[in-house]
Amino acid sequence: MEKPSIRFQDIGDDARRHYVDARATFEAQRAAQLKASAVRGGMYWKNVAQGEYLVRTSVRNAQKSLGPRSAETEAMYASFTQRKQEAEARLKDLSAALTRQQRLNRALFVGRVPALVVALLDMLEQQGVAEHFTVVGTHALYAYEAAAGVRVESAAVATRDVDLLWDTRKRFKLATQLQRLDASMLALLRKVDKSFALVEQQPYTAVNSDGFEVDILRREVQEDDPHPARLSQHEEDFWAVQARNAEQLVSAPRFSAMVVAPSGHMARMNTVHPLAFARFKRWLARRPDRDPLKVQRDALQADTVQALVAEYLPQLQQTLDP
Repeated sequence: MEKPSIRFQDIGDDARRHYVDARATFEAQRAAQLKASAVRGGMYWKNVAQGEYLVRTSVRNAQKSLGPRSAETEAMYASFTQRKQEAEARLKDLSAALTRQQRLNRALFVGRVPALVVALLDMLEQQGVAEHFTVVGTHALYAYEAAAGVRVESAAVATRDVDLLWDTRKRFKLATQLQRLDASMLALLRKVDKSFALVEQQPYTAVNSDGFEVDILRREVQEDDPHPARLSQHEEDFWAVQARNAEQLVSAPRFSAMVVAPSGHMARMNTVHPLAFARFKRWLARRPDRDPLKVQRDALQADTVQALVAEYLPQLQQTLDP
């Protein structure tokens, strides 16, 4: 039986051109944020019995002496002050430009990613933990369609949960960051929506008051992976669940794209190479123990992504075979 052709909706030339401009502003603003974060806190001269000393302060008011006043410390102070002023001015300008781009995103109907998902992705980046999680479920299609400048059919992206694959190979780095933030992963999620709570008897899932779920997945245990594995030492936090064949996704090439909510807000989505996604979904669809209600959608998503690459992103076809 011949498969039905996959159709895509063109978002239009105006929206496509604006997406490119908005993405450039978004990336520049994020780069400016990183530069500004390097000069957070301050420096000042402190008078002590031995004379004046240059002191570096952190955002939490921790203080570190950089040495007595000298030509070297004066140059250090002048350089820091100039870099801080320049970084803050650039961040202010780009943040204003980003706000304008958000308004245009909304006016041109550029985005359709659920606002909660965009807010979640933005939170992960702002808190410095985005590198530890990869979007591997249905929502990954939003990254692929954004890169292609089209929209896939709604049936392929209909879902009320987002799957985040946790890279256990970097678990110590994540634990260190969460400890520095003095927060659990669940606490970070509640920065997006305070109603999120872990599901009893299913601690890898958090659900909010609207019924939207966030699942934390991991590869099947291997090497020195801990099992079971909780994301932090906090008692109330996610325990990641093993996902069959998830090693295929962990080791797949990465893919990243800026995604946009209907409100115009933007975030970076980190996922896997689209053909790796299609291959994994096809594997799921062929499993005899797969939920029959999910098999049809698995196959639809695999076909959709493969057709999307062939028609709009042919350069990716050469980097990974389905």
